[in-house]
Amino acid sequence: MRVRGRTRRRGAALEQAILEATWAELAEHGYAGLTMENVARRAETSRPVLHRRWPSRTALATAALAQQFARANIVISDMGSLREELCHLLRCMSDRAGSRDLQLFFDMQKDLVAERSSFADIRARIVDGSQFHAVIGRAIERGEIDPARLTPRITSLPLDLARHEMMMTFQPLSDDAIREIVDDIFLPLVRRDKPSSQI
Repeated sequence: MRVRGRTRRRGAALEQAILEATWAELAEHGYAGLTMENVARRAETSRPVLHRRWPSRTALATAALAQQFARANIVISDMGSLREELCHLLRCMSDRAGSRDLQLFFDMQKDLVAERSSFADIRARIVDGSQFHAVIGRAIERGEIDPARLTPRITSLPLDLARHEMMMTFQPLSDDAIREIVDDIFLPLVRRDKPSSQI
């Protein structure tokens, strides 16, 4: 069957076309101007097709964001130091999250409240934390940090502080901000205590 001279797309090919169209609409019109009609038109499909996969424009925008983040996947190699790896990870996070993405999160706030959702829900859907956990895991193996001190809130602290800084300033993380998050806040909380010297 042909649609507008093209083979009808299904499955992954159709989903890819829709998410590409969504991202293009977001780039041109922002979240405030995002409509299911315009996405359907750009993707050469129909609104019912979109709604079967994504029940709202918030869900659709989140899926498009997740796709973009996956393409810019961060890989942190073993640098032999928790500090070096964590600083590098925060710098990569900052470089990946442009001001447009941060603005998108703010613009989605009203719809998130209406859907009883939150920024935390979006983060869970779009962010792959495997590299951060790999960094922490290597630090534990090297004996740099005490795993008993890694409560869930403390573990997530450097990433949460980095996101908060970027969301509040709409600017990339400065070197000073990264140093403060890592050296002055996180590392003192998780480092192993040095054994007291024998007298």
